[in-house]
Amino acid sequence: METPGAEKTNPEATQPAYVPRKPLFVSYVRYHGSHEGLSPSQVLVLGFAVIILVGGILLSLPVASRSGLGTAFLDALFTATSAVCVTGLVVVDTYDHYSLFGQIIVILLIQIGGLGFMTMATLIYLLMGRKIRLKERLLMQESLNTLTIQGVVRLAKYVLITTFVIEGIGAIILALRFIPEMGLVKGAYYGAFHAVSSFCNAGFDLFGGFRSFTGFVNDPVVSLTVSSLIIIGGIGFSVIAETYRYRETGRFSLHTKLVFLVTGFLILAGMIFILILELENPLTLGALTWDGKLLAAYFQSVSPRTAGCSTLGMTDLRPATQFFLVILMFIGASPGSTGGGIKTTTLAALLAAVWSIRQGKADVVLFGRRIPPDTIYKAIGITGLAAILVMGVTMLLTISEQADFLALLFETTSAFGTVGLSMSVTPHLSSFGRVLIILTMFAGRLGPLTLAVALSKRSKAKIRYPDERIMVG
Repeated sequence: METPGAEKTNPEATQPAYVPRKPLFVSYVRYHGSHEGLSPSQVLVLGFAVIILVGGILLSLPVASRSGLGTAFLDALFTATSAVCVTGLVVVDTYDHYSLFGQIIVILLIQIGGLGFMTMATLIYLLMGRKIRLKERLLMQESLNTLTIQGVVRLAKYVLITTFVIEGIGAIILALRFIPEMGLVKGAYYGAFHAVSSFCNAGFDLFGGFRSFTGFVNDPVVSLTVSSLIIIGGIGFSVIAETYRYRETGRFSLHTKLVFLVTGFLILAGMIFILILELENPLTLGALTWDGKLLAAYFQSVSPRTAGCSTLGMTDLRPATQFFLVILMFIGASPGSTGGGIKTTTLAALLAAVWSIRQGKADVVLFGRRIPPDTIYKAIGITGLAAILVMGVTMLLTISEQADFLALLFETTSAFGTVGLSMSVTPHLSSFGRVLIILTMFAGRLGPLTLAVALSKRSKAKIRYPDERIMVG
C-alpha cells in the first residue's frame, strides 16, 4: 500500500505532469482545484446546457423548418435537449417538421450528446495538435465515467475511432437496405442518420408521422442492425475496449462481466416476458408470424434500454407490458455508454447487497471480488435520487396534464432513462409539462448524482459524529 507522501517516478515518461500515477494525487487535485474554479461535474452540467441552448436557437431558425416559418423556441429547445441527451422524445416529428438543415443539426447534436462534449473537444484538440492538460483529463474522466485518470486520453481516442467505425458499418448495411426503395442519395442519408441515432441510443427517426420503425416490424435486416447498434452503444466504451483486447489479456474485469451478464439477462427476460404478454394481442404480436413475433419481441426488449426505437405501437401494448417497459427504462444501459437510466451495474450492486444481507454477510461479493462499501452507497444514492425524480415529476404531470397515470409514468421514466418511447403523450404536453420533461431528460443524461454534486457545495470540514442505531425495516 502506498504512503501518502510517496511519489513514483518513471524515467521514460515524457509528460509526467499530465499523467499522475497515484489516485491520492488525483483526489487532491480534484478536491482543491474545485475551490479555484468550476468542478468537473459543474463543467459538464454547464457544457451540456450551453450546447442545448445553442441547438435550440439553431432549430428555432426559419431555415430549420420545412415551412420556413421557424419553430417556437420551447419546442426547438425540447428537441435540442432530446437530441443532446440522446432521448428521442419529440413534440414535433423530426421528418415532418424539420428541413434538411434542421435534421442535420439534430444528428450533430445527437453525435455530440452521445459521445459527450469532452470527447468531441478531445477530437478538436488532437486535430489542432494541442496538448491535453490535467484539467481536461479530469473532465474527460468525469465525462467517460472512468475509475481513474490514467489512460483517459487513450480511451477517448478509442471511443472516437470505435464510434465512427461502428456507425459507418451500420450506415452501410442500412443504406444497402434503403437505397433500392429510396434511391442512392436518400437511402445513404437515411442509413447514416439512423445508424448514428441507433448507436447513440437516441431514438430519432425520419419515417414521419411519429411512426418510428413500425413499418419494419418484419424486416430482419433493419431490426437486427438497429438493435445491434443499440446494444453495442449501450454496453459502454470501456467494455468495448476490453472486449477488443481480450485476446491479449485473456480476462475480463468484474465490471465487464457484470455488464454482459445483466445486459444479456435483461434482453432475454424482456423478450420472453413481452412474447408471453403480447402473444395473443391482435394489435401487436398477434397478427405476426412466429418469426415476426420473435423478432418484434426481441427488438422491443432491446429498445427500452434507452434507445427509443420501436417496431410496435406503445399505445397498443397491454398495460402489464407497458409497466414492464417502465422497469426496463428505469434500469437503462451501462456506465460510460451513450445510454441513461440507473445503469446495469448499479442494479447488480444493489441486488448483490440485498443477497449479502439475506445471507447475513458483512461484505458484498461478486465473482470472487469484494465490492467496496462506497460503491454500494453510490448505487443506493443513484437509485434513490432517480426514484425521487421520477415520482416527483410524474406527480406534477398528473396535476398539469390530461392523461392516464401509467402514460405519464411511462413518459417520465422514458425521459429520465433517455429512452424516447412514448404513449403519444409528448406532442400534447403543456408548456409546463414540456419544461418538466426537458429538465428530466437533462438530469437523466448527466445522471442524478452528478447533477446533485454539481449543484451542491463541497464542505471542507471533515467531521465524524458518534454512532447511534435506529430501527429500520
